[in-house]
Amino acid sequence: MNKYVFSAAAAALFALVGCQSGGKRLSADAQVTAKNVGTVNPYLWRASLDTFTNMPVSSTDPIGGLIVYDWKSFPGSENERIKATVYILDTRLRADGVKVAVFRQVNQDGTWVDAPVDPETAMQLENAILDRARNLKNSQLG
Repeated sequence: MNKYVFSAAAAALFALVGCQSGGKRLSADAQVTAKNVGTVNPYLWRASLDTFTNMPVSSTDPIGGLIVYDWKSFPGSENERIKATVYILDTRLRADGVKVAVFRQVNQDGTWVDAPVDPETAMQLENAILDRARNLKNSQLG
C-alpha cells in the first residue's frame, strides 16, 4: 500500500513541476542570467574590460565581480598616475550594478603621494561602462 502511495505522490510531484514551467519561454536577458548563476553580469564584465583597455589589469575575480587595475601614467602627465577598481554588484544589467573607485597619485620629489580625485570621474566611468554594456547586449539580441 505504501508503495502505491509513494508512487502516486511522486507522479503528482512530477506533474506539478511540469505545470509550473507552463511552457514559458525565457527572455534573452533571463537566459543570459540563468547561464551565469553565481557569476556577474557578462555584459557589465566585458564592458568594464573594454572601458579600461588602456589600463593594466592587476587582478580579477569573475565570480565576485571585482576587477583591479594597476597604476598607470599617461603621456603628457608623467608626474601623475591613476588606478581603478571596478565592482560588479549584480547579475542583471542595472544602473546600480556597477561601482568604480578611482585613485590618483602625484609625484612629489620622487615619492608618489595620494591626491584627490574629482567625484564625477567615477560616475562618468560607471556611465561609460553601462553604455558599453547596453550596446553589447543590444548587439547580441539583434
